[in-house]
Amino acid sequence: MDLAEVSAVYWRRPSLYRFPGLSNQDRDFAAVQATEGFGGVLASLACRYVNHPHHNWAAEYKPSQLSTAVQLGFEVPPTLITSDLAAARAFARKYAPVIYKPLRLTDVLRDGRPMGLWTQRVEPDEIDQNVAGTAHLFQAEVLDKVADLRITVVGDRVFCVRIESAAMLLDWRADYDALSYQVVEPPAGMVPRLQAYLKRFGLEFGCFDFAVDRHGAPHFLECNPNGQWAWMEPPTGLPMAAAFADALEGRL
Repeated sequence: MDLAEVSAVYWRRPSLYRFPGLSNQDRDFAAVQATEGFGGVLASLACRYVNHPHHNWAAEYKPSQLSTAVQLGFEVPPTLITSDLAAARAFARKYAPVIYKPLRLTDVLRDGRPMGLWTQRVEPDEIDQNVAGTAHLFQAEVLDKVADLRITVVGDRVFCVRIESAAMLLDWRADYDALSYQVVEPPAGMVPRLQAYLKRFGLEFGCFDFAVDRHGAPHFLECNPNGQWAWMEPPTGLPMAAAFADALEGRL
């Protein structure tokens, strides 16, 4: 391929560079060199990106997401990121009920099978000294949640879907078969803030998640700059794939 002819890149979670024939040390060295070299070349093209990988990388940090959301006026649940046991327990008591979720999903295997680490409730006495091992994110649960909103923004197109389940799942990703979808209008005044959020990070695309309480108020949870979207197109009929094609062709 002549890279000078590339006019647009859709950067969609490329697989890691693998070198199965090398020792661990040589494999790690080769992978870093490939990432910096080939990945660096692909991130340096004079073309349109959806999204640029460096912008994705910066936008994936939960602390940056939450602080930016607060600055733009979104309602954000009280949140603590800590490795301090006393602070974690005090937060859990003050804001009960409290949830725990990973700062970033990683591959977790149990008996050789991949496992999902979903958002879950935690009690103060369930938090033990193991919290000191690394950073953890605790957040006040959105009380009286009645639904979730997944808002997918591609260029100037905004696709807002209300997600409900009979069991009112804390984390709807835990059981897709239990979900129902309804296309709705974004909450009043939200679209300019969504677009301002993406602009802050230099993104063309983002998947925003909000929890909706019984008063209809949306609470910002996160924005995934490389989120899943294609599974939602068939049940809703929303032209998401067409929006991505338009974005890559510069029509948005």
